[in-house]
Amino acid sequence: MSTDGGALLLREADRVLDLCGRVAACFTDYRDPSRTEHPLDALVRQRVFGLVLAYEDLTDHDAIRRDSMLALACGRSDLTGAKRPRARDREYALAGSSTLNRLELGSPETARDHRYRKVAADEAKLDAALVDAFLDMHATPREEIVIDLDATDDPVHGKQEGGEYHGYYRRYCFLPLYITCGNHVLAVRVRRSKIDSAKGALGELKRVVERIRARWPGVRITVRGDSGFCRDRIMAWCEGEEGIRYVFGLARNPRLQRRIAEDLETAKAACAESGEASRSFRELRYRTLDSWSCERRVVGKAEWLPGPRGSNPRFVVTDIPAEELDARVLYEELYCARGEMENRIKEQQLDLFADRTSAHELRANQMRAYFSAFAGVIIEIIRRFGLTGTELARAQAGTIRVKLLKIAGSIRMTTRRIWISLSSAYPWQSLFRRVARKLGAARRLHPAPV
Repeated sequence: MSTDGGALLLREADRVLDLCGRVAACFTDYRDPSRTEHPLDALVRQRVFGLVLAYEDLTDHDAIRRDSMLALACGRSDLTGAKRPRARDREYALAGSSTLNRLELGSPETARDHRYRKVAADEAKLDAALVDAFLDMHATPREEIVIDLDATDDPVHGKQEGGEYHGYYRRYCFLPLYITCGNHVLAVRVRRSKIDSAKGALGELKRVVERIRARWPGVRITVRGDSGFCRDRIMAWCEGEEGIRYVFGLARNPRLQRRIAEDLETAKAACAESGEASRSFRELRYRTLDSWSCERRVVGKAEWLPGPRGSNPRFVVTDIPAEELDARVLYEELYCARGEMENRIKEQQLDLFADRTSAHELRANQMRAYFSAFAGVIIEIIRRFGLTGTELARAQAGTIRVKLLKIAGSIRMTTRRIWISLSSAYPWQSLFRRVARKLGAARRLHPAPV
């Protein structure tokens, strides 16, 4: 018996792009083949599928390693562990936490000679695999995309490497950087917290854009972020690259607020008369006293809110000309849509457990963030190829898990066949069948690259 009958959908989703196979190819395995019972691709599938199924910690796998349904989804042939050579391992088809943690703890410098940590990841290859998964989901190149940058807090657990106190969040934490496009995580970097939010962002952005441009040379790219990424070096790079635009939040200051003071008074009067929020937008040309290399277009929002909230001015800076997007459209339709990225971060941390960064070493915590990101790719494959046109087309990972993956079922093995039975009381049977069929069709239409 199993509560993870929907894990078979994860197997079909993984096969669309051979995602876990690609991730496994980013590791070097120095283990003795004659003594290896769990292949690298099976370990990766177990770890990624486990996150999707809400087994957030490695220790959870010590309990679920006997789940034959998950073993089938991971591609194991011995679904009960009956054929394992050591008696103490029999009845356990999957790896336990002590084996799975080798994916996180090994390093390229020491893995070859280390007694236990003999599996090492190439982070550059994992970074590339995240971008390639995004590209491969599209049959034809996109004409235009928006890339979002954001940082978030990730509380530390004890005295961990890189755990530092952050004044804004008022706690000890990491400061992960996320780069996304729509529902896709293109990059994730677990960083120390005692740094500027934009530190390292330009290098990551250049790497992501270079890989996208290699496949889609004509794509127009808009880079978007809050005021934490309004840095001259990032804006200057965008201005110097053909086909790359930007829109960033700009922290308000007395100089900027004086420029829209009359507009704020007008908005205040309109709010007092109507009892509702009033806003207007003003075009500005602005340059900081010493941190910007040139004058830039700034859009100011003069807003007055009813009640004690009152004045609410906001500013954004962009290189998009006013003839292409006027001030209101730029702010309300382009910049404010940046809030959707918050849903991606919440999905990563709350639904796919990217905040379970409790390892001592920063490198191991980075690996955990990678696995959560690839779990998000599996969810996006299900959304894009299986749920399009359904009520769950925009569902979060947690909703998809509850409605499609957590299904009671049984697995029975005979000499020639494996019989799987799912609960007849399951309320979304027709949706499950539809998703399974569509994922199978997508697998044929999107063969994994050799």
